[in-house]
Amino acid sequence: MTVQPIPEGYPRVTPYLCVDGAAAAIDFYVDVLGAEERMRMPAPDGKIGHAELAIGNSVIMLADEFPGIGFRSPRSIGGTPITLHVYVSDVDAVFARALARGAKELSAVKNEFYGDRTGQFEDPFGHRWNVASHIEDVPAEEMGKRAEEALESLNSGSNGA
Repeated sequence: MTVQPIPEGYPRVTPYLCVDGAAAAIDFYVDVLGAEERMRMPAPDGKIGHAELAIGNSVIMLADEFPGIGFRSPRSIGGTPITLHVYVSDVDAVFARALARGAKELSAVKNEFYGDRTGQFEDPFGHRWNVASHIEDVPAEEMGKRAEEALESLNSGSNGA
């Protein structure tokens, strides 16, 4: 049998999260995002050496931080420049659950010009999540008009007008 270079059941791009408190993070992601735990490999010291979660047809890998090998969490390095985007069935319910579990609101849930209802939070472990539900299919021409209006609104707001 030939080994496949891309294993079956894994997307081409899979985020790998370094977490200070991976076991608690797994519980958070299961409760808030509806993730399903695919596997967990504890390290000899009780930390999570590797775990895999499925969220819909996506996979997220994660582990506790191991500073000795340069694997550091957002808490250890002062934050993250990365935001993970997840489509969910009910963005308002997911967002409320996240906040109830200790997430920090970064952007309140609102309808966006591109047809999504979306909000952003930072989880208790320092990772940023943008959660969204698609609520409207916007034709390309309309999308262009709405994008221009949104940009004009941002520009006028930043100029103090």
